[in-house]
Amino acid sequence: MKLFIRDQLPFIFVYFMQIGIITGVYWLDGYENLKISLYAALLSIILLVFYLFIRYRTHRFFYKRLETPLASLDEFPEKVEKTPLSKSLHQLLTGQFRFYKTDIHRYKYKLEGHIQFINQWVHQMKTPLSVIHLLIQDEDDSRFTIIGDELDKLKKGLEMALYTARLDSFEHDFYVESLDLEATVRSVTSDQKRLFIRKRVFPSIHFDEKITVASDEKWLSFVLTQIITNAIKYTIHENQKIHFRGYKQNNQVILEIRDEGVGIPKSDLPRIFAPYFTGENGRNFQESTGMGLYLTKQICDKLGINIDIESAPNEGTTVKLNFNSYKVVS
Repeated sequence: MKLFIRDQLPFIFVYFMQIGIITGVYWLDGYENLKISLYAALLSIILLVFYLFIRYRTHRFFYKRLETPLASLDEFPEKVEKTPLSKSLHQLLTGQFRFYKTDIHRYKYKLEGHIQFINQWVHQMKTPLSVIHLLIQDEDDSRFTIIGDELDKLKKGLEMALYTARLDSFEHDFYVESLDLEATVRSVTSDQKRLFIRKRVFPSIHFDEKITVASDEKWLSFVLTQIITNAIKYTIHENQKIHFRGYKQNNQVILEIRDEGVGIPKSDLPRIFAPYFTGENGRNFQESTGMGLYLTKQICDKLGINIDIESAPNEGTTVKLNFNSYKVVS
């Protein structure tokens, strides 16, 4: 109703101006019968009100749809009033909607092809990396140790690209099972043993009791790998520890990962989960992509895990994973 009134305001304004002008012309011509003029104006206004009422009745669905925003593309209206304006506008929007859906499907097809290419390319790249790793694993030369470290970086970069590509199709690559949380943590830390040894940082794992959670092992392992990699990367002193502690609190499972590194400036904390945000530490260490914590946050949201980070400069960083959205099995 409000939109209809706003739409008709110029017409109403011009209409009353016209009545005033015509009445003024008659008055200047010497016609001074005011009652007749007012009676004629009243009849004309009644006719205007009747016209506006009929027009609103025939266009009320049209104006109602214009005032109500669409919540999704599936709500595109199929019903249309049989008035020239409504029919013409509906035909125009239907044509635009058809072209829009065609473009969306075309881009979606291209995107799926691109993601499939990335997946295949990453898997193909993993094979030569594994072969190179096997060739150098028994060599004692320090040069081969450096090569091994660089291979680990390549492997992590490929995994990040793979998981980024798979994130949009998370539901198709998701399998929930009961996981021994301590065993999962130990498995991930074992996979990162080369990085621990190179940085001379050591894991310290403590669980108050045996804890089993329902989650996806592959995605959870990727989350833990990103957190561990960051913890080790920003621990600059040797013989430091990465502390892993699992415990229950208020019927919830908490996995706490605490490092003894450089910490995160307070000004950077609100943006650490933003994509491509590297912050002060990223600029200082020159190895940050700004995607690790972003992916970690996205995956945690999909797994139903709340992630919280507390940190202060030169006091280390504590990451807490709260498994509160899935059933926790004791």
